[in-house]
Amino acid sequence: MTPTNHRIHSPGLCCFTLNVRAVLSLWSACISGSLLESVRKSHNKPEAMTNRAQCWFTLYSGTKIEMKCKLTFVDDFLNRTFYKLGFIVGQNPGYFIIIPVLLSCICITGYQRIHYEIDPEYLFSPINGPGKFERAIVEEHFKVNYSNRFSVGRITRPGRFGHLIIIPKDGSNNMLRRVIWDELKQLDDIIHNITAYHEGKSFTYEKVCARWLDECFNNDILDLVHVIDSVESRELNLTFPVMFNPVTFDTHLFPVYFGGSVINEDSIINSVPAVQLGYFIAVDDEQQDAIGAAWEEAFLNAVGNAEDTGIFKHISTSRFASRTLELELEANTKTIVPYFASTFAIMAVFSIGTCMMTDWVRSKPWLGLLGNISAGLATISAFGLCMYLGIDFIGINLAAPFLMIGIGIDDTFVMLAAWRRTSILDPVPQRMASTLSEAAVSITITSVTDMISFFIGIISPFPSIQIFCIYSGFAVVFTFLFHLTFFSGCVAISGYCEQENRHSIICHKVLPLSKSTHRSWFYRIFCTGGVDPDDANNPIDNPEHGCMTWFRDYLATALNYRYVKALVIILFGFYLAGALYGLRGLKEGLERRKLSKEDSYSIVFYDREDIYFREFPYRIQV
Repeated sequence: MTPTNHRIHSPGLCCFTLNVRAVLSLWSACISGSLLESVRKSHNKPEAMTNRAQCWFTLYSGTKIEMKCKLTFVDDFLNRTFYKLGFIVGQNPGYFIIIPVLLSCICITGYQRIHYEIDPEYLFSPINGPGKFERAIVEEHFKVNYSNRFSVGRITRPGRFGHLIIIPKDGSNNMLRRVIWDELKQLDDIIHNITAYHEGKSFTYEKVCARWLDECFNNDILDLVHVIDSVESRELNLTFPVMFNPVTFDTHLFPVYFGGSVINEDSIINSVPAVQLGYFIAVDDEQQDAIGAAWEEAFLNAVGNAEDTGIFKHISTSRFASRTLELELEANTKTIVPYFASTFAIMAVFSIGTCMMTDWVRSKPWLGLLGNISAGLATISAFGLCMYLGIDFIGINLAAPFLMIGIGIDDTFVMLAAWRRTSILDPVPQRMASTLSEAAVSITITSVTDMISFFIGIISPFPSIQIFCIYSGFAVVFTFLFHLTFFSGCVAISGYCEQENRHSIICHKVLPLSKSTHRSWFYRIFCTGGVDPDDANNPIDNPEHGCMTWFRDYLATALNYRYVKALVIILFGFYLAGALYGLRGLKEGLERRKLSKEDSYSIVFYDREDIYFREFPYRIQV
């Protein structure tokens, strides 16, 4: 039966005149590029400069089949482009080193325009969240007057304040005792007598407090001191959630001040494990806000000193202020800085060690270090440019340099592996062209995916994520560009040293191992390298890189055994199962204690608040 011919049209990609029985084999051949490779070899042209990604087949299996595919146009374009770039870098390496360094010097001046943003509400809340819209409506119609008509129930913003949570030291879980209430009054007196200084003037709580008419906001729960003896002896019962003080005739709202209250069936409070006190500062204008910030600092220091010196024998205090989270974020940022030097040193040693060979001419220790320097210069330049553009800087950005060093080292290894696959006898421009043609495509793909990942993060509604992604995205861009220019120039200079058979560390001309048999053992071990131009293929002068040999000859061979494949699959299965199990414990949200250092005073406050004051945490307003 005569075979049937079919013609299939796919605009812009492939045109087929084919026999159905041969489709799969032709398609596989086109994809693999085997015919392209044969064309390259027959024309004796480098891979980067070859055509066209076009495959023409004329096969006879009862029918003539023609096939034209354009499948690798992106790869071919990048190969050609980077081949030309590598050739230019090889001819003029100095320009590609000096210009990026000058660019870094220009961008680093942007640090003088740095604006450090530490407002946690702005950074960690959605930009267009409904809460901000609703707050704007409330503030428009019910603006808080801190200086004359202050009411805790009308607060829509944190303002300036000092907040305390107090528990018994003896672990009795009951604050309703005379000795404890006396110390609470003593603590209150200390806070009222705190003196803060701003612009050469002194301020006490009485001068800066939020007021209702002419009276400062006070913690009226302390007025229970008049009846605390009766409460302790059970002659007077405290009714939850509200009661009238029989002495002062004030109304006490216990859920505001008492935490973790133990209540019986008759709504009588049996015990109170914790008490909280608040001190609010007037912040109707910027001057008052600045004074309030100074008072908060004095408040934190005074209460912390009282707790540390053991003034109180029966109560334990934990403190918090509106600036606490800001100060803790700033402190966290400062703790990261010392790790920069150690991290850079460790990565530099690792890079230098992995770039070395027993051949002291082809060894590249300085390039391992320069790969780190390239990533560092790129990150500094990117940050400076972002600051010139007026983008706020946050502490989380300091994680980006660690990421960039990792990306930079990876690109360094890719380029050096491509360089070592070139012939040592070829001129440096030719070797650089082949190196970039092979390595830059891989570097480009990984860098572009990293850029896209970070720049997609800019659409997040959280400013902290937006800012981090902007800085990190620009850092990836600069790391990519610096490796194609600065680091490539360094590779080219190293190539010229290699061409002249110079030592990779001291740059002094040395002899190849095959010609140094008359020299001392020390010279043969630490000073020989390169090849003899008259006998370039001498195996003595062409040792293979130990690490590359291990991966090629041992690991690759081992992975081809069936039992090794099975073991890898089993291990991956366990890994995947562990990952899925870990997802069961995934918690949504951000714990405040994770934003503070482990030894911070605020962690104690957060823990106590979560334990004792989460039953009635919010006031609902309509």
